[in-house]
Amino acid sequence: MNLFGYELTWPFRKELQAASPNYWGWFSSAIREPFAGAWQKNITPDKKENLLAFSAVFACVSLIAEDVAKLRLRIMEQINGGYWQEVTRNTPFAPVLRKPNHYQTMLQFIISWLTMKMLYGNTYVVKERDKRGVVTALYVLDSRMVTPLVADNGEVFYQIRADKLSQQPLDITLPASEVIHDRGLTLFHPLVGVSPIFACGVAATQGIRIQHNSVVFFENMSRPSGQLTAPGSISDDTARRLKEDFEANFSGGRIGRLLVTGDDMKYQPMVIPATDAQLIEQLRWTVEDVARCFRVPLHKIASGANPTFNNVSAMNQDYYTQTLQTHIEAIEALLDDGLNLYGVKDHVYSVEFDLEGLLRMDPATRADVAQKQVGAGVLAPNEARLRENLPPVKGGETPYLQQQNYSLAALAARDATNPLAAPSPALPAPPVDDDEDTAEEQVRALMLSLRSKLQERFGVSDVRA
Repeated sequence: MNLFGYELTWPFRKELQAASPNYWGWFSSAIREPFAGAWQKNITPDKKENLLAFSAVFACVSLIAEDVAKLRLRIMEQINGGYWQEVTRNTPFAPVLRKPNHYQTMLQFIISWLTMKMLYGNTYVVKERDKRGVVTALYVLDSRMVTPLVADNGEVFYQIRADKLSQQPLDITLPASEVIHDRGLTLFHPLVGVSPIFACGVAATQGIRIQHNSVVFFENMSRPSGQLTAPGSISDDTARRLKEDFEANFSGGRIGRLLVTGDDMKYQPMVIPATDAQLIEQLRWTVEDVARCFRVPLHKIASGANPTFNNVSAMNQDYYTQTLQTHIEAIEALLDDGLNLYGVKDHVYSVEFDLEGLLRMDPATRADVAQKQVGAGVLAPNEARLRENLPPVKGGETPYLQQQNYSLAALAARDATNPLAAPSPALPAPPVDDDEDTAEEQVRALMLSLRSKLQERFGVSDVRA
């Protein structure tokens, strides 16, 4: 394919097709089979949409998508000093983050984003710009309708089939600057993400087959099919007649009727009973294998041992770190780049999810943390009140510390004059002056003269020196 003078090729390698025969979204026109001869036997791998019928796959995909989508998306600005503050004023980027397109809310948009990534390993989002070049709409495409292309000079393009909902009436090829591409683990090519279903598809298929077999098993009133045996040989016509009579009288809604046989014929069941097949254990293993590939804790999908809920915040923190953080960080970084938040003059903006809703602790722990942060001067009282959705109070804008707290410099100065330290050595006695007696006599004479003058002036008879 040639575009803008470049020769474009699909960015996949042969090992992708060999290692992932189920990756039908990329090779919809090829015949893929799980083993040699499966196509002739009408045995085909389940499509990813069919695997959603397995409850564990549906639970993991919907859980991850909805838990990320319920977090509030906000625009943050870096203030002088290095800390980030939420932007409350209107900016050119705010409208598209409130309403990404004409048919989705932001919650629905993020759910679609992550659903495509979980199912197909790749999410493609097309931008719509105004005359200023500002992104005004974002559309999540069907991942099966997009093909990444690589030019001979290494530039990336995306071939998109017609999609009227995303306002693409014709097939079009767009440069990478107009498409946001979020991809999962890139095992085979940097532009080709792999879904977790790549690893757990067999387990999900096994779980579906187990459930289908259980449905058939219980539709037959837990009575498996079997065989009629005779002590001697019988003709083909007799065997065919017995089979037709038995199926006509004892299958479907006629199960439970009384069976009467002659000539010493016996009925022998052939299907292994459910207790021997251990269906529940096998089904539990398939659920665990699916959850392992999606990295979802079992208690989040109501499987495995029930948690004690002694520390909900710790479990949510582990769920965020192990399961959601990669997806959250990827969406934030891609929106920063896709909306060109780095190119704003004199401002540093970033898109960020508000994790307060996910990591919100129980009331007792939350109150304890707030008390410690306010007491340590980390938060002002009004900041702690804001976390509890309480209005500010007068005098609560400033962090406080108790008076007995001193800086290290003040403590060092205090230690330099510590009264508990060892006493300083006594100073040597001053030398004896021979003129000391003469000086005392001169002072006494001066005092006597002063007293006499006071008596003369004020008429005081008794003036003490």
